[in-house]
Amino acid sequence: MNRGLILKLENLVQLRGACRQLRTLSYRRVNRAQWRPVQSSVHPMWSVLPYPQFWQKDKLISIALSQHRHLATKEETKKKKRKIPLTKGEVEIRQKMTIEELAQAMGKDIDHIYEALLYTDTDIDSLEPDSVLYEDQIKLVVKKSGMKYKSAKLKEEKERENTDAVKRPPADPAVLTPRPPVVTILGHVDHGKTTLLDSLRKTQVASMEAGGITQHIGAFLVHLPSGEKITFLDTPGHAAFSAMRARGTHVTDIVILVVAAEDGVMQQTIESIQHAKNAGVPLILAINKCDKPEADPERVKKELLAHDVVCEEYGGDVQAVNISALKGENLMVLAEATVALAEMLELKGDPTGLVEGTVIECRKDKGKGPLTTAIIQRGTLRKGCVLVAGKTWAKVRFMFDENGKAIDEASPGIPVEIMGWKEVPSAGDEILEVESEQRAHEVVAWRTYVEQQEKMKKDMDIIEAKQKAHRMEYEKKQEKFAHLTWRQRKAVLYKANKHLMFSKPKERTEVDKNVLSVIVKGDVDGSVEAILHILDSYDADEECKLDIVHFGMGDISETDISLAEAFNGVIFGFSVKANENIKKMAAKKGIKIKLHNIIYKLIEDFKDEINSRLPPSVVENTVGEASVLNTFSVTVGKNKVPVAGCRVQKGMLDKKMQFKLIRNGNVIWKGSLSSLKHHKDDVQVIKTGMDCGLSLDKNIEFSIGDEIICYEEKEVERTTSWDPGF
Repeated sequence: MNRGLILKLENLVQLRGACRQLRTLSYRRVNRAQWRPVQSSVHPMWSVLPYPQFWQKDKLISIALSQHRHLATKEETKKKKRKIPLTKGEVEIRQKMTIEELAQAMGKDIDHIYEALLYTDTDIDSLEPDSVLYEDQIKLVVKKSGMKYKSAKLKEEKERENTDAVKRPPADPAVLTPRPPVVTILGHVDHGKTTLLDSLRKTQVASMEAGGITQHIGAFLVHLPSGEKITFLDTPGHAAFSAMRARGTHVTDIVILVVAAEDGVMQQTIESIQHAKNAGVPLILAINKCDKPEADPERVKKELLAHDVVCEEYGGDVQAVNISALKGENLMVLAEATVALAEMLELKGDPTGLVEGTVIECRKDKGKGPLTTAIIQRGTLRKGCVLVAGKTWAKVRFMFDENGKAIDEASPGIPVEIMGWKEVPSAGDEILEVESEQRAHEVVAWRTYVEQQEKMKKDMDIIEAKQKAHRMEYEKKQEKFAHLTWRQRKAVLYKANKHLMFSKPKERTEVDKNVLSVIVKGDVDGSVEAILHILDSYDADEECKLDIVHFGMGDISETDISLAEAFNGVIFGFSVKANENIKKMAAKKGIKIKLHNIIYKLIEDFKDEINSRLPPSVVENTVGEASVLNTFSVTVGKNKVPVAGCRVQKGMLDKKMQFKLIRNGNVIWKGSLSSLKHHKDDVQVIKTGMDCGLSLDKNIEFSIGDEIICYEEKEVERTTSWDPGF
């Protein structure tokens, strides 16, 4: 045998050895077992071939031929694995575990996990020991193994020290000094609250309000001719601003309830009374517009009796003063009544120590940044004080009074506008002074942490509820396939989901007209809050879905335009502006910007926008009516066609329009006519009193007494069923 032939044989031997190794690897993958090399005791058959000396010279080939792979047995594998003892047959599971981790937790081998997964719809061919299983799969494996599971406790975080800022203990009575009373003016819209305050302050606030309607909380310090000071909070009376009114009563000492003498008790009057009762604040009744000829103050007092507001002349404790805010009549009497009540309450404050207060209103100013209107309740606020409110803080840079004049300090009971906030706090937040900026950072960090923990807890509750619902749905599906083998189940699921496997995500070719995406911008926090409160009452999602993409304070910006473009939204602005560049950008991109200064007009515009997105409703207008007097049939080709002999009772029958057949009050058929004849002639129209024969586009037998109605369909614009409540 020549040398070339021997080399070819050597190559064939090497190829056979490589094939054997590949086959052994495939066996390993299928059986999930370990393999190891062992020395073979069997001589290769090639050792008996002629010319053995050539084989001995090539040691590499001899070693390859003297080895083979063999699979370790299941028993050998089990001996090597250390089983983890189970406590009470329970397995601690996590939301995500690898197959290997689950096997260790259960004290089983990996093959057991694969066997249990055969009873699920999981594709085990794609799984490896380090593949991740999710909670539903893990629980199913444990249950199929006849064991119980319990959720593993998360590693408890080292308990974080509470670094929140808190109010100081009650002050020593010896340091208390008299302070101005905080008086909130409440009442129904347009009953003259702001005009009353204008007359007391001798200003013209009402004329500056859009539509003459107050739409913010205004905090004002009024100096009376007698020398006393009173801090007034002028709250909106419109239905939309309920939250603002509630906030006003929680920081006040006295409530002046303004009721128009000609209108009497109205919806927001009742709500204002309830706010005062909830806050435990005494009332003074101001019956306004008594100068009008139709005024009836006594009727107002009697109407208030039904709401447990009893005036002094009826044996109660509520002072009632008849006034005319527009003409300035009896205003000093009202002011004296307020001062007298304040003296009875013995209102005092602590001007020393760290500042405490409440945020009344917030807004953003282009030049000054975030601003808050606040009432100081304790301590004296000065420049440089470090304050925290909610999850933000401020180092006071400037303070202003209600007229925008800079002031150096503010004592208890004084309203003040504060400049220097890092971010805008929320109206109603408690203001507390802290020792340093570092301490402010600690407080904000703690409050953010607490909020995150609460959110995580809520999220976990939602996740668990969804998982429970998903598990129940999954178990119902499994019950349907209980009689099938796992291969049959897999085939059924494949057929059911086959259409999804080959479908591509659809590109958004057209905008969904039944979704209204809105971006809300307001001048102050309270205005945005009021608008969102109204939109929260939206309950017509089946007509048009509402999606609030973004809300915030400040003028319309490029970011708002970009958001509106991305979501095909509409921007609603309340008491804000959009500069020319923004308007041009919006017009170029086809974005609607709707700006309003009166809240009910904004809501009306919002409803109009919803109405424009509703599909039109189809209305049937009856054109004519005919009654069936006789029935017969005619032969057309090989078919018999039912024909009705009719007389038009009302209107006319027009062959081009739609028809319906009514029998005993029920609609039997809708469609068009196949023929309409008068004296054997084909016609298009039959008028009142004329006889005709007609057949339908469908073979339906007529009965004497049936009614034939001719009608036309018209599209009519729909209006939303949502009612914002005003």
